[in-house]
Amino acid sequence: MSDVAGNLAHIRNRIAKAARGADRAPDSVTLVAVSKTQPAEAVEAALAAGQRVFGENRVQEAKSKYPALREAWPDLELHLIGPLQTNKAGEAIALFDVVQSVDREKLARALAKEMDKQGRRPACFIQVNTGEEPQKAGVFPQDAEAFVALSRDDLGLPVRGLMCIPPFEEEPAPHFALLRSIAERSGLSLLSMGMSGDFETAIALGATHVRVGTAIFGARLTQPA
Repeated sequence: MSDVAGNLAHIRNRIAKAARGADRAPDSVTLVAVSKTQPAEAVEAALAAGQRVFGENRVQEAKSKYPALREAWPDLELHLIGPLQTNKAGEAIALFDVVQSVDREKLARALAKEMDKQGRRPACFIQVNTGEEPQKAGVFPQDAEAFVALSRDDLGLPVRGLMCIPPFEEEPAPHFALLRSIAERSGLSLLSMGMSGDFETAIALGATHVRVGTAIFGARLTQPA
């Protein structure tokens, strides 16, 4: 845990440098510290170092860690960045402040229903499968604008931006540029793109949120059952 504060400082410096290189203000980029598979103690170390925005992949894991952390750190902001099962929509709305992985109509409808039921309206990002990978979640690029319109205009979801995870083996820049162009056509200002290995490229291409895990917390621990 002793390295977390130093790692965070290093990542923040890199973010600031990348932002300035793109003629952007450093505070125009939000660092989402990806804490999936990490223990609560690691999150506490990041909180003590001033980090407030965190990302989790799974509802159940977040439920096991974050309610107690929120009591001690009420300004904590939690993003869901992993695939969401429709039957977990209610739990997700209750727990997360941002849902970055809205990727299909059935889920969008379930989230809208739960927002009405609970009176909570976490911001939403549409996940775009920029590489059109069959094994990966996300709406395909050619369908993204219509899905944004359905989610935002028809269902009333608070859609604020787009998210993508480029294919691992491909150069990420074209995927980031594609996501930015879709966002511009859809009138969206937020872009969640870029991870530990490529966030500087993402910032150069307009990322407003970068998702960094291993560069802060080290290697992932074994995924909880």
